[in-house]
Amino acid sequence: MTTLTPPLPTRPPKTAPALIRLSNPLASALLRVGMPMGPNVLLRVRGRISGEPRTAPVAVIETDGRRFVIGAYGDVQWVRNLRAAGEAELQVDGRFERMTAIELDTAAGERFYGETLRAYIARFPWFGRAFVRVFFRLVGPELANDPERAAALHPVFELRPA
Repeated sequence: MTTLTPPLPTRPPKTAPALIRLSNPLASALLRVGMPMGPNVLLRVRGRISGEPRTAPVAVIETDGRRFVIGAYGDVQWVRNLRAAGEAELQVDGRFERMTAIELDTAAGERFYGETLRAYIARFPWFGRAFVRVFFRLVGPELANDPERAAALHPVFELRPA
């Protein structure tokens, strides 16, 4: 008996789940006043159409001296803005750091999901790993167990100091 694997979608999602969209203003406000929230920071990027600065809370993965940010909810607004601008600012500990953003190609994205992200999560304490498993199950199971599909659906950017 053979199992059929669904084809990779041709387009990633374009909006975050409603709960995330509703909680982002609160998360942004808490981060803006310096509330520590794990790997979450504020990303400020120029809007691709308006040219106005746009701010979104994102999780930054720091490993081996490198920083990455994942479009966990697919091709959402901040991802499209970052792709167009190629640069952004991260608000870390109350100060903004200018960063250059390089989007990983498909092969590098697959390596990131298959190796880098797994190694990063493995360093978490048990409750952190459990939280990530639940989060990935809700957002996209491919993030944890299908690097090819994850790279197709969830863009990854490396952030380097400008």
